[in-house]
Amino acid sequence: MQMVFHLGVHATDGDRLLRTLQENQPQLRHARTEVVVPERHKDIFDEALQSLAGGNSTPEMEQIMLDAMLEAEDPQRVIMSTATFMGAFGRVVGREGLYPQIGRRAAALTRLFPSARTEFFLAIRNPATLLSDVLPQFTGGDYTELMQGNQPMDLRWRDAIQRLVASVQGRRIVIWCHEDVPLIWPEIVRMVAGAGPDIPLKGGSAYVNDLLTDEGAQQLRDALSGQDQLSVSRRRAIFTNIIAQHAKPDALDQSVKLPGWTQDVVDQVTETYRADVAEIAVLPGVEFILP
Repeated sequence: MQMVFHLGVHATDGDRLLRTLQENQPQLRHARTEVVVPERHKDIFDEALQSLAGGNSTPEMEQIMLDAMLEAEDPQRVIMSTATFMGAFGRVVGREGLYPQIGRRAAALTRLFPSARTEFFLAIRNPATLLSDVLPQFTGGDYTELMQGNQPMDLRWRDAIQRLVASVQGRRIVIWCHEDVPLIWPEIVRMVAGAGPDIPLKGGSAYVNDLLTDEGAQQLRDALSGQDQLSVSRRRAIFTNIIAQHAKPDALDQSVKLPGWTQDVVDQVTETYRADVAEIAVLPGVEFILP
């Protein structure tokens, strides 16, 4: 059995991937893939992890959890998607930097189903815009509490992903940049679902449509209609062209409003993020979805 964990992270996908997969549940179940909503696994996992205390589930415990959370008879691929796998918003930054617990949390998930083939999927995002979206939702204090003594340049995705790779011990890790999602969304959905090109899936234009004016959305529908077996490169070219011509005002821009962050700081963090992405994309043990 394949156990698939979409880790989020915070302020990236929300529940869009979960909703898209649920929209395609009939096709996926026919392919022996089941999507498990958080309400069906959260309490089960919390209780199991507490009782395991760092150990592995027994075969009997695995079966008890599967019986409690699955609806299909014998799925071969089970998908779970929630940012809470990484904890509350206060867990975005720790004393060691960005997502210091990502490796420990992923390793704990592997111990729930040690007999399964475990896969991890997650988006990464420019720390400047990530924190801008996280701070208003952080209930543990102000900006100072959120940063845990870190300076902006301390927030390195390179370090977080290296911890993740080391902790999951060769299990599959698939990563992409949140900023690229409008162009690569269909590939993300298919890879998480484990769906080949022969399985028709809905919702591939969802992210792009959010960026477009009504006229742009209509042009996108017209451009895609009647085109069977559209190549990935051709479809991305269509998306790129229509976004360039018909994006809503300010849809592609996000202001960064964080205490002490000047434009120079934002630029430096952005350049460091780009350098981290370049390192992560070639990191052994990582599959990276590029636009």
